[in-house]
Amino acid sequence: MRKSFDDLTIADDFMFCKVMQDEAICKQFLEMVLAGKIGKITYLSSQNAIAAGAEAKSIRLDILVKDENGKSYDIEMQVANEHNIPKRMRYYQAALDVSFLDKGLHYKTLNDSYIIFVCLFDAIGKGKPLYTFENVCLEDRQTLLQDGAKKVIINAQAFSKAENKELKGFLEYIKTGAANTEYTGRIEMMIEAVKHNEQARKEYRIMSAFEMDAREEGVQQGFADGLYKKALETAKLMKHANCELDFIMQMTGLSKEEVEALK
Repeated sequence: MRKSFDDLTIADDFMFCKVMQDEAICKQFLEMVLAGKIGKITYLSSQNAIAAGAEAKSIRLDILVKDENGKSYDIEMQVANEHNIPKRMRYYQAALDVSFLDKGLHYKTLNDSYIIFVCLFDAIGKGKPLYTFENVCLEDRQTLLQDGAKKVIINAQAFSKAENKELKGFLEYIKTGAANTEYTGRIEMMIEAVKHNEQARKEYRIMSAFEMDAREEGVQQGFADGLYKKALETAKLMKHANCELDFIMQMTGLSKEEVEALK
C-alpha cells in the first residue's frame, strides 16, 4: 500500500526529490558527502529520463545536477535492499556517459561524474557509513585510471560511525527521523512546507495513481508498453493540473519533446 502524503519522510523518493530541489540543501548535502566545496550547482532536470541507447532500458534519475566546473552528480534514494546497487551504478554510469557525450565529440569532453546512492541499509556489508569507489590498478593498488568516474554508496544504518558531525546528523535523520542539527532542522521545515502545499499533494496523488495503473497495465500489455502508455496519460493529467514541465519529466521519465507534444 502506498504511503499517505502526510506520512512521507525524507526517506521516501517523492519527498527526497522535493527536498533536494532546494539548491542550498542539495549543495550542502554534496559538500558533506564529498568533504569539499563544489561551487554553484545547476539542475539538469531535462536529462532526468535517460537511456543508454534507442533500444536500451531507460532510467529515471532522482536528482541530477552539475557544478560550475562541469562535474555531474546523480543522487538516488534507495530504501529497499534489492541487492543490485553495484550493477545499477554501472548501468547508470554508462547511460549518463552516452547522454552527455554528443555525437561526434571526443571522449576527452566527457565530464567528471559522481553517482551517489543514499541507502537505508548496508549495501556493501562492511559497516562503513560511506563507501567511495574509483577505478584503480590492481597490480599496485595505487595507480588511478583517472576516468573521472566516482561512485559513492551511503549507509545510513551506520550513522553513528560517521566522523563528520553534519553528515552523522543527516544519516541519523534519514534512518530514525530525529532532526538534531541545523541542516536537518531546515530539511524538516521544508518537508512541513511541502506537506502544506496543495500542488505537491496533487502531484503525489497523480503519481500514486500512475504507479498503480502502470503496474496493472504492465501485466496486461507487457511492462514496456504499459508503462509508456501510462506515462503519457499521467503527463497529460499533470499538464492540465499545471505541474511544472521539469517535474512532469522527472516523475514520468518522458522527454521534454514528448511532454510538450501532449495536448
